[in-house]
Amino acid sequence: MDEALEFVKELFKHQLQMGQAALEMTADTVIVEVMPQFDSMVAVNIITAIEEQLGVEVDDVEISGELFETVGSLAEFIYAKMTT
Repeated sequence: MDEALEFVKELFKHQLQMGQAALEMTADTVIVEVMPQFDSMVAVNIITAIEEQLGVEVDDVEISGELFETVGSLAEFIYAKMTT
């Protein structure tokens, strides 16, 4: 699970250009609080990066608001993708 959390941090650091602030996030960090501009386009960018970097497919039915609640919820989703 630690690997998935680090993946999310790196994803935010590079894909969303958050820099060092991304590396300071914890599993409990609320995504909207660290990224007030978070919207559906940002979600699409994150999903696309996950698919490309992990070589997985994310179905539309897997995407929900709960997925993007916290860094930890996104990391749990990514962990599941990494282990399947």
